[in-house]
Amino acid sequence: MLKKTKIFLEMIKVEHTLFALPFAFMGAILGSIVIHNQMPGWAAIGWIILAMIGARSAAMGLNRVIDKVFDARNPRTSARAIPAGLISSKEAIVFIVLSFVLLIWATSNLSSLSMKLLPVAVFFLVIYSYTKRYTWACHLILGLTIGLAPLGGWVAITNEISLPALIFYVSISFWTAGFDIIYACQDTEFDKQEGLYSIPQRFGVTKALQIARRLHIITAVGFIALFYLSELSWIYLIGIFIANLLLFYQHSIVTPTNLTRVNTAFFTLNSTLSSVVFVFTLVDLVVLGK
Repeated sequence: MLKKTKIFLEMIKVEHTLFALPFAFMGAILGSIVIHNQMPGWAAIGWIILAMIGARSAAMGLNRVIDKVFDARNPRTSARAIPAGLISSKEAIVFIVLSFVLLIWATSNLSSLSMKLLPVAVFFLVIYSYTKRYTWACHLILGLTIGLAPLGGWVAITNEISLPALIFYVSISFWTAGFDIIYACQDTEFDKQEGLYSIPQRFGVTKALQIARRLHIITAVGFIALFYLSELSWIYLIGIFIANLLLFYQHSIVTPTNLTRVNTAFFTLNSTLSSVVFVFTLVDLVVLGK
């Protein structure tokens, strides 16, 4: 059982939760203080964590089942659990169903607007894995999906969608789309061979990295706009300054002629970025009593 659990955790890349979970917390805390002038309760935070676990587990499980044929053909992904025979498709489907049950249960214990918007979230979680079969804009669809984490955190606590929440949503959506484009550069030739769509496959690696850079500029602008819309202080700005340095460094270590550090740019820098922004926001809002 422990071995099987480890395989499932590896299948859904549980460590990548560090990308979105800090921003979900940030959305909940920022929304609660901006709208209600108080911190969210621990029970609400707990339900948000469970909802995030359910959503991410369902999405990753679906991705592995839907892409199992392509994963088996791609040397980079052939060792994943399903193509390697470590987990059957039926086992993965049971895992997906349970994950969706967890998501629905957790969401039912949050705001009424969260439940009303749940079908939208489920739609994006399901549809993303099919998009690279039809459009090079698949990275943007992923961004819109991951961006639901901070927006969901905000809505879960405030039961409303305001301008700062939308700015936050757009910022994280473009941040996600940008680093997914960088990550997809590894599979440019494979995508061409299999008839799959991506921005690197459609426009080339050089142009793709330029597009990713521009999306991350939008993210940086969005973070700064959030400063003015949410009455945050200079503490938050320090965190944003560090985050922008991380974005700059991410783009400096990945070039069209050298993709060897894509994993560093993808996992290490992005998980650090989300944690830094969250911690500095938390200090700003809670410790300094904003």
